[in-house]
Amino acid sequence: MQDTQKAPTRILIVDDHPVVLSGCKALFAGDSSIRIDEAGDAKSGHRAFSQKKPDVIIIDINLPDVSGFELMRRIRKDDPDARIIMFSMNDDPAFVIRAVEMGAQGYVSKGDDPRLFVRAVRKVAAGDQFITPHLAEAVTFSSAAIKANPVSQMTPRELEILRLLGRGDKIAEVADALEISYKTVANTTSLLKQKLGAKNHSDLIRIAVEMGLS
Repeated sequence: MQDTQKAPTRILIVDDHPVVLSGCKALFAGDSSIRIDEAGDAKSGHRAFSQKKPDVIIIDINLPDVSGFELMRRIRKDDPDARIIMFSMNDDPAFVIRAVEMGAQGYVSKGDDPRLFVRAVRKVAAGDQFITPHLAEAVTFSSAAIKANPVSQMTPRELEILRLLGRGDKIAEVADALEISYKTVANTTSLLKQKLGAKNHSDLIRIAVEMGLS
């Protein structure tokens, strides 16, 4: 008799908090239909994605090397059909919109009911989209605030450079992290100052911190 047992859904979680990783895995404990791998930063997450070809990738926005947004950009460059859920403490509707614009199929807040996390994984694995209800409602009723948010006015690359500057990286370190030239980062930094009304480099760092990017 032919074995028709369905292969398990492969999940890759990229998050640098061991407690979060343990909690996520515990939600699927004993479920043989789910197989979970993990990574603690963007670099190892990208490598794990390339090696394991997971069905769903769950990415924390605030990773220790580059952001989850940058990791998502790199993954989608390799595989435009990758199914990605962004997982964050940041409930700002502008971040939800940016994640969806960049190709995320799901967005879950770490403050949400864990059952919503499980639902998101199953929905996205099935090819659907899922944004937790309170975030979806916030997006619907905050259109004016979203447009006014500086996050909405920046490209993904500008957002990533601002985040790295906000955590204290020097221009050369930002260039190294993003694998781009020093001149590109310097020019983008100048444009960001104009766009955000920053008087100097320190002002730019303050803005990044206030926006919750660092």
